[in-house]
Amino acid sequence: MDNNALEMERGITIYAKNTSVFYRDTKINIVDTPGHADFGSEVERVLRSVDSVLLIVDAQEGPMPQTRFVLKKSLDLGIKPILVLNKIDKPGADIARAHDEVFELFMELGATDEQLDFTTIYTIGRDGLSKKAPEDEWSNMSALLDVVLEKVPAAENDTTKPFRMQPFNLAYDNFLGRLGVGRVYEGIVKNGQNVTIKKPDGTSRTGIKRIDADQAVAGDVCMIAGIADIYIGETVGVDATVEPLPAITVDEPTIQLDLLVNNSPFAGREGKFVTTRQIKERLEKEL
Repeated sequence: MDNNALEMERGITIYAKNTSVFYRDTKINIVDTPGHADFGSEVERVLRSVDSVLLIVDAQEGPMPQTRFVLKKSLDLGIKPILVLNKIDKPGADIARAHDEVFELFMELGATDEQLDFTTIYTIGRDGLSKKAPEDEWSNMSALLDVVLEKVPAAENDTTKPFRMQPFNLAYDNFLGRLGVGRVYEGIVKNGQNVTIKKPDGTSRTGIKRIDADQAVAGDVCMIAGIADIYIGETVGVDATVEPLPAITVDEPTIQLDLLVNNSPFAGREGKFVTTRQIKERLEKEL
Protein backbone atom coordinates (compact mmCIF):
# COMPACT_ATOMS: atom_id res chain seq x y z
CA MET A 1 0.00 0.00 0.00
CA ASP A 2 3.05 2.28 0.06
CA ASN A 3 2.29 4.23 -3.12
CA ASN A 4 3.67 7.65 -2.16
CA ALA A 5 6.75 8.64 -4.19
CA LEU A 6 8.92 9.11 -1.09
CA GLU A 7 7.67 5.83 0.40
CA MET A 8 8.60 3.90 -2.73
CA GLU A 9 11.97 5.64 -2.90
CA ARG A 10 12.91 4.90 0.72
CA GLY A 11 11.10 1.56 1.03
CA ILE A 12 9.26 2.53 4.23
CA THR A 13 5.75 3.48 5.30
CA ILE A 14 5.23 7.18 6.01
CA TYR A 15 1.47 7.69 5.72
CA ALA A 16 -1.13 5.50 7.43
CA LYS A 17 -3.37 3.67 4.95
CA ASN A 18 -6.39 1.44 5.28
CA THR A 19 -7.81 -1.52 3.44
CA SER A 20 -10.21 -4.37 4.18
CA VAL A 21 -10.15 -8.09 3.45
CA PHE A 22 -12.87 -10.73 3.64
CA TYR A 23 -11.79 -13.89 5.46
CA ARG A 24 -14.16 -16.70 6.44
CA ASP A 25 -17.23 -14.54 5.80
CA THR A 26 -15.85 -11.78 8.03
CA LYS A 27 -14.76 -8.32 6.94
CA ILE A 28 -11.46 -7.34 8.57
CA ASN A 29 -10.56 -3.64 8.43
CA ILE A 30 -6.80 -3.12 8.42
CA VAL A 31 -4.91 0.14 8.96
CA ASP A 32 -1.21 0.08 8.12
CA THR A 33 0.84 2.58 10.12
CA PRO A 34 4.49 3.69 9.91
CA GLY A 35 7.01 1.76 11.97
CA HIS A 36 9.39 4.69 12.35
CA ALA A 37 9.43 7.11 15.28
CA ASP A 38 9.76 10.02 12.85
CA PHE A 39 6.14 9.52 11.77
CA GLY A 40 4.64 8.74 15.17
CA SER A 41 1.77 11.21 14.83
CA GLU A 42 0.33 9.04 12.05
CA VAL A 43 0.15 6.17 14.56
CA GLU A 44 -1.37 8.26 17.36
CA ARG A 45 -4.36 9.32 15.29
CA VAL A 46 -5.04 5.84 13.93
CA LEU A 47 -5.04 4.07 17.30
CA ARG A 48 -8.31 5.74 18.28
CA SER A 49 -10.07 3.98 15.39
CA VAL A 50 -8.95 0.37 15.93
CA ASP A 51 -9.93 -2.46 18.28
CA SER A 52 -6.54 -4.20 18.44
CA VAL A 53 -3.01 -3.86 17.08
CA LEU A 54 -0.51 -6.26 15.55
CA LEU A 55 2.79 -5.31 17.17
CA ILE A 56 5.39 -6.44 14.62
CA VAL A 57 8.85 -7.10 16.08
CA ASP A 58 11.94 -8.34 14.25
CA ALA A 59 12.92 -11.68 15.83
CA GLN A 60 16.61 -10.80 15.49
CA GLU A 61 16.65 -7.13 16.47
CA GLY A 62 13.94 -7.27 19.13
CA PRO A 63 11.93 -4.19 20.20
CA MET A 64 13.12 -0.92 18.66
CA PRO A 65 12.67 2.64 20.01
CA GLN A 66 9.58 3.11 17.84
CA THR A 67 8.16 -0.13 19.28
CA ARG A 68 8.13 1.53 22.69
CA PHE A 69 6.33 4.61 21.35
CA VAL A 70 3.60 2.69 19.53
CA LEU A 71 3.12 0.17 22.33
CA LYS A 72 2.80 2.83 25.02
CA LYS A 73 0.09 4.63 23.07
CA SER A 74 -1.77 1.35 22.54
CA LEU A 75 -1.59 0.32 26.18
CA ASP A 76 -2.72 3.76 27.37
CA LEU A 77 -5.87 3.36 25.26
CA GLY A 78 -6.60 -0.05 26.82
CA ILE A 79 -5.86 -1.96 23.61
CA LYS A 80 -4.62 -5.55 23.95
CA PRO A 81 -1.93 -6.07 21.27
CA ILE A 82 -1.12 -9.27 19.39
CA LEU A 83 2.64 -9.80 19.10
CA VAL A 84 3.92 -10.77 15.64
CA LEU A 85 7.52 -12.02 15.71
CA ASN A 86 8.61 -11.53 12.12
CA LYS A 87 11.67 -12.61 10.13
CA ILE A 88 12.22 -15.68 12.29
CA ASP A 89 14.16 -17.23 9.41
CA LYS A 90 17.08 -14.83 9.94
CA PRO A 91 20.33 -16.55 10.97
CA GLY A 92 20.50 -14.42 14.12
CA ALA A 93 16.82 -14.71 15.05
CA ASP A 94 16.23 -15.55 18.72
CA ILE A 95 12.52 -16.11 19.30
CA ALA A 96 12.74 -16.62 23.07
CA ARG A 97 14.91 -13.54 23.65
CA ALA A 98 12.74 -11.29 21.46
CA HIS A 99 9.58 -12.51 23.22
CA ASP A 100 11.08 -11.91 26.68
CA GLU A 101 12.24 -8.42 25.70
CA VAL A 102 8.73 -7.54 24.50
CA PHE A 103 7.23 -8.92 27.72
CA GLU A 104 9.63 -6.81 29.80
CA LEU A 105 8.72 -3.77 27.71
CA PHE A 106 5.01 -4.41 28.40
CA MET A 107 5.72 -4.47 32.14
CA GLU A 108 7.91 -1.38 31.98
CA LEU A 109 5.14 0.55 30.26
CA GLY A 110 2.56 -0.40 32.89
CA ALA A 111 0.53 -3.01 31.01
CA THR A 112 -2.38 -4.59 32.86
CA ASP A 113 -2.50 -8.32 33.65
CA GLU A 114 -4.88 -8.79 30.72
CA GLN A 115 -2.57 -6.95 28.33
CA LEU A 116 0.41 -8.98 29.56
CA ASP A 117 -1.43 -12.14 28.53
CA PHE A 118 -0.85 -11.35 24.85
CA THR A 119 -0.94 -13.81 21.97
CA THR A 120 2.18 -14.38 19.86
CA ILE A 121 2.28 -15.28 16.17
CA TYR A 122 5.41 -16.24 14.20
CA THR A 123 5.82 -15.05 10.62
CA ILE A 124 8.05 -14.61 7.61
CA GLY A 125 6.22 -11.67 6.11
CA ARG A 126 8.31 -11.56 2.96
CA ASP A 127 7.20 -15.07 2.03
CA GLY A 128 3.63 -14.73 3.33
CA LEU A 129 4.05 -17.45 5.96
CA SER A 130 2.70 -17.65 9.52
CA LYS A 131 2.19 -20.15 12.33
CA LYS A 132 0.81 -20.09 15.87
CA ALA A 133 3.71 -21.92 17.55
CA PRO A 134 7.41 -22.39 16.64
CA GLU A 135 6.95 -26.14 16.29
CA ASP A 136 3.91 -25.88 13.99
CA GLU A 137 4.04 -26.38 10.23
CA TRP A 138 4.11 -23.25 8.12
CA SER A 139 0.87 -22.05 6.54
CA ASN A 140 -0.01 -18.96 4.57
CA MET A 141 -1.32 -15.94 6.47
CA SER A 142 -4.39 -17.92 7.56
CA ALA A 143 -2.80 -18.62 10.95
CA LEU A 144 -2.47 -14.90 11.60
CA LEU A 145 -5.98 -14.12 10.34
CA ASP A 146 -7.42 -16.92 12.47
CA VAL A 147 -5.91 -15.30 15.56
CA VAL A 148 -7.38 -11.94 14.55
CA LEU A 149 -10.85 -13.49 14.31
CA GLU A 150 -10.33 -15.28 17.61
CA LYS A 151 -8.81 -12.50 19.72
CA VAL A 152 -10.06 -9.20 18.29
CA PRO A 153 -13.59 -8.25 19.39
CA ALA A 154 -16.08 -7.52 16.63
CA ALA A 155 -16.50 -3.81 15.97
CA GLU A 156 -19.60 -2.21 17.43
CA ASN A 157 -21.95 -1.92 14.48
CA ASP A 158 -25.20 -0.42 15.70
CA THR A 159 -26.75 0.78 12.43
CA THR A 160 -29.96 1.94 14.14
CA LYS A 161 -28.31 5.02 15.68
CA PRO A 162 -27.71 8.30 13.81
CA PHE A 163 -24.59 8.29 11.63
CA ARG A 164 -21.33 9.32 13.35
CA MET A 165 -17.84 9.18 11.89
CA GLN A 166 -14.50 10.71 12.94
CA PRO A 167 -11.63 11.38 10.50
CA PHE A 168 -8.21 10.35 11.80
CA ASN A 169 -6.31 11.24 8.65
CA LEU A 170 -6.52 13.50 5.60
CA ALA A 171 -5.72 12.88 1.94
CA TYR A 172 -5.90 14.94 -1.22
CA ASP A 173 -7.06 14.25 -4.75
CA ASN A 174 -6.58 16.68 -7.63
CA PHE A 175 -10.16 16.06 -8.79
CA LEU A 176 -12.07 15.46 -5.54
CA GLY A 177 -10.06 17.87 -3.39
CA ARG A 178 -9.68 17.30 0.33
CA LEU A 179 -10.53 13.82 1.63
CA GLY A 180 -11.21 12.61 5.16
CA VAL A 181 -10.24 9.07 6.24
CA GLY A 182 -11.93 7.76 9.36
CA ARG A 183 -14.01 5.17 11.15
CA VAL A 184 -17.79 5.00 11.15
CA TYR A 185 -18.75 4.54 14.79
CA GLU A 186 -22.53 4.46 14.48
CA GLY A 187 -25.25 4.35 11.85
CA ILE A 188 -25.08 4.27 8.07
CA VAL A 189 -24.11 6.90 5.50
CA LYS A 190 -25.10 6.63 1.85
CA ASN A 191 -23.78 8.04 -1.39
CA GLY A 192 -24.88 11.65 -1.94
CA GLN A 193 -26.23 12.12 1.59
CA ASN A 194 -26.12 15.53 3.30
CA VAL A 195 -24.05 15.47 6.48
CA THR A 196 -23.11 17.85 9.28
CA ILE A 197 -19.60 18.44 10.60
CA LYS A 198 -19.16 19.04 14.33
CA LYS A 199 -16.03 20.34 15.99
CA PRO A 200 -15.08 19.01 19.44
CA ASP A 201 -16.44 22.24 20.97
CA GLY A 202 -19.91 21.49 19.54
CA THR A 203 -20.03 24.07 16.73
CA SER A 204 -21.27 22.65 13.44
CA ARG A 205 -21.40 23.22 9.69
CA THR A 206 -22.83 21.28 6.74
CA GLY A 207 -21.30 19.54 3.75
CA ILE A 208 -21.99 17.10 0.93
CA LYS A 209 -20.95 13.45 1.11
CA ARG A 210 -19.81 11.66 -2.06
CA ILE A 211 -18.17 8.22 -2.04
CA ASP A 212 -17.60 5.44 -4.56
CA ALA A 213 -19.18 2.87 -2.23
CA ASP A 214 -22.96 2.88 -2.05
CA GLN A 215 -22.82 3.13 1.73
CA ALA A 216 -20.61 2.77 4.81
CA VAL A 217 -21.90 1.23 8.03
CA ALA A 218 -20.78 1.28 11.65
CA GLY A 219 -17.39 -0.44 12.03
CA ASP A 220 -16.16 0.47 8.54
CA VAL A 221 -13.09 2.56 7.83
CA CYS A 222 -13.73 4.75 4.81
CA MET A 223 -12.71 7.90 2.95
CA ILE A 224 -15.16 10.73 2.36
CA ALA A 225 -14.98 13.53 -0.21
CA GLY A 226 -16.88 16.74 -0.84
CA ILE A 227 -16.10 18.57 2.43
CA ALA A 228 -13.50 21.15 1.50
CA ASP A 229 -12.57 22.15 5.06
CA ILE A 230 -12.75 18.85 6.94
CA TYR A 231 -10.23 18.41 9.76
CA ILE A 232 -8.86 15.53 11.82
CA GLY A 233 -10.81 14.87 15.01
CA GLU A 234 -14.08 16.46 13.92
CA THR A 235 -17.31 14.45 13.98
CA VAL A 236 -19.29 13.84 10.79
CA GLY A 237 -22.96 13.21 11.52
CA VAL A 238 -26.44 13.28 10.03
CA ASP A 239 -27.38 16.60 11.62
CA ALA A 240 -26.41 19.16 14.26
CA THR A 241 -27.97 17.16 17.11
CA VAL A 242 -25.26 14.45 16.99
CA GLU A 243 -22.92 14.47 19.98
CA PRO A 244 -19.29 15.16 18.96
CA LEU A 245 -16.83 12.30 19.56
CA PRO A 246 -13.90 12.88 21.96
CA ALA A 247 -11.18 14.97 20.35
CA ILE A 248 -8.07 13.28 18.92
CA THR A 249 -4.91 14.67 20.52
CA VAL A 250 -1.39 14.25 19.14
CA ASP A 251 1.89 14.87 20.97
CA GLU A 252 3.63 18.08 19.93
CA PRO A 253 6.43 17.52 17.37
CA THR A 254 9.99 17.52 18.65
CA ILE A 255 11.54 18.78 15.41
CA GLN A 256 10.95 22.12 13.69
CA LEU A 257 12.12 22.99 10.18
CA ASP A 258 12.69 26.34 8.52
CA LEU A 259 12.37 26.09 4.72
CA LEU A 260 14.33 28.79 2.90
CA VAL A 261 15.00 29.67 -0.72
CA ASN A 262 18.10 27.89 -2.01
CA ASN A 263 20.81 30.53 -2.45
CA SER A 264 23.66 28.16 -3.31
CA PRO A 265 25.56 28.40 -6.63
CA PHE A 266 23.85 25.17 -7.73
CA ALA A 267 20.31 26.43 -7.15
CA GLY A 268 17.84 25.32 -9.81
CA ARG A 269 20.15 22.83 -11.50
CA GLU A 270 18.46 19.72 -10.11
CA GLY A 271 14.89 18.64 -9.59
CA LYS A 272 11.71 18.97 -11.62
CA PHE A 273 9.96 21.68 -9.57
CA VAL A 274 12.44 24.20 -8.18
CA THR A 275 10.74 27.60 -8.07
CA THR A 276 9.46 29.19 -4.86
CA ARG A 277 5.86 29.12 -6.13
CA GLN A 278 5.96 25.41 -6.91
CA ILE A 279 7.55 24.57 -3.58
CA LYS A 280 4.95 26.70 -1.77
CA GLU A 281 2.09 24.92 -3.59
CA ARG A 282 3.55 21.52 -2.66
CA LEU A 283 3.89 22.46 1.02
CA GLU A 284 0.32 23.82 1.12
CA LYS A 285 -0.95 20.60 -0.44
CA GLU A 286 0.91 18.50 2.15
CA LEU A 287 -0.48 20.70 4.93
